[in-house]
Amino acid sequence: MKKNIWVLLLFILIGLLTGALASRWLSQVPGLSFLTKTSPVVWSPAADLLVLSYSFTLKIELSLLSIIGLIIAIWLYRKL
Repeated sequence: MKKNIWVLLLFILIGLLTGALASRWLSQVPGLSFLTKTSPVVWSPAADLLVLSYSFTLKIELSLLSIIGLIIAIWLYRKL
């Protein structure tokens, strides 16, 4: 299989989603709260150029399980 950037992005997305789902499922377990606690990362560029104005917000909530899923996804991509 030829490696390219799109396959890497797909692996990253699947890894983040898998980690987020595991974090959501395990959030009810009190002993694993350090793995499931999320921290939001927000980026919101905006501009008003008199003729054109825009506002864009990107919010990502990362947990330790999401980061572990990301690392596993990159490791699996490198093993291809």
